Amino acid sequence: MSASNLKKYSMMLRLMGIVKIPMIGYVKPRLIRITDHDVLVRIKLRRRTKNHLKSMYFGALAVGADVTAGLPAFYFCDELNVRPSFAFKGMKAEFIKRAETDVEFSCTEGQIIREQVLKAIQTNERQNHWVKVTAKDLNGDIVALFEMEISVKIK
Repeated sequence: MSASNLKKYSMMLRLMGIVKIPMIGYVKPRLIRITDHDVLVRIKLRRRTKNHLKSMYFGALAVGADVTAGLPAFYFCDELNVRPSFAFKGMKAEFIKRAETDVEFSCTEGQIIREQVLKAIQTNERQNHWVKVTAKDLNGDIVALFEMEISVKIK
């Protein structure tokens, strides 16, 4: 992925946090990488994202999973020059250990999401699919596992 594309999607993420979903703006996730295959997002552990135990609040972790699972759909819709109607239909989360550092969220199901977008274009119907997101601390330890059911329809 080129640096200009990373800047473009980073800016899109910031604007989404300002205009459409203020919680994203409050938590300030940072896009590290987005390709046809994977997405990597980081959320800093700081006052806004900490709980009373000085670890990352589960709401901040949920924002990270949301952004990481959702960005590929927008990435592929932009690539295919179509406008998506996008929502999360379901979420499953397993919190494994306290996140006491910044957290990196990864999703390696880019090709599956691309196929979902293509199927939505072909059928003109809403497509639903469960996507896995892994959250790791800076030591590389898994702190949470998410499954996000993304729902895409092309306008």
